Amino acid sequence: MKQRRLAPWYHNSVPGTLWIVATPIGTLGDMAPRAREVLGEVDLILAEDTRRARALLSHLEVPAGGRVKSLHEHNERSRLPGLVDALSEGRSLALISDAGTPVLSDPGYLLVREARRMGMEVRSVPGPSSLTAALAASGQPPLPATLCGFLPGKSGPRRRRIQELAACSWTLVLLLSPHRLAREIADLADGLGEGRQATLLAEISKLHERASMGSLGELAVGDEVDRPRGEYVLVVGPPVAPDPASAIRQEDLRSEYDRELAGGADRREAMRTVARRFGMRRRDVYAMVTGGAEPRDPDPEA
Repeated sequence: MKQRRLAPWYHNSVPGTLWIVATPIGTLGDMAPRAREVLGEVDLILAEDTRRARALLSHLEVPAGGRVKSLHEHNERSRLPGLVDALSEGRSLALISDAGTPVLSDPGYLLVREARRMGMEVRSVPGPSSLTAALAASGQPPLPATLCGFLPGKSGPRRRRIQELAACSWTLVLLLSPHRLAREIADLADGLGEGRQATLLAEISKLHERASMGSLGELAVGDEVDRPRGEYVLVVGPPVAPDPASAIRQEDLRSEYDRELAGGADRREAMRTVARRFGMRRRDVYAMVTGGAEPRDPDPEA
């Protein structure tokens, strides 16, 4: 194998290093110079999508040769033994994803875990990440925060996951599918409380980057859910601790609920409006107003 010229900092690495290399999430100029050098020096580049990887390397003017191999959720387990052998033989590997920092919501965890278990060198080349970029720009309390990744695609498992997240008392960062944006935000509003504050960010680091800030109830009926475009990250702020001096009384909820009904709203819309007004979950409003659990409508996704 032809000996490549190594950058000065690269000599500090032992042979057989697994590099975790962050790639741009939008603007190609976000690529770190060190990331470019690593991709130019390693023996093998593992990519979720080899076509996108080769396009990136071409932009960086880094020769791909025969070094780009696929590593995705469907082949990671089968390729694991061969990749570990390559590391053991002293070959250096770089792990990249389609965009952002690998492993967090992309394949690669199994390889990193096995490399660590075998005592091999694992190093990160930090850079773009939609999760941390959204958290920093959201205007929601940044720490502590839980990175939740994507919600389940089916309604039943998604609602159960949201119920688990409702027990979390700090900021949540979620990746949302543009194809399910309206349904997912509506389920979050129902499960976490319509009045809970959040920021919806789209197309981070791209030409049409945008953000909407408000309550989950407001975001669930906002313009973005009507015309979803691009990649979304939702940062949900922590629940607001109730003020004992202004505890919500059942008769106050009932009065507001009756007022909405008298104004022409149907039962479900009245519940939604009162929940948003008091910063509560709709099901909790229903329980206080009627004394029972709110029935769920049949859902074809479940």
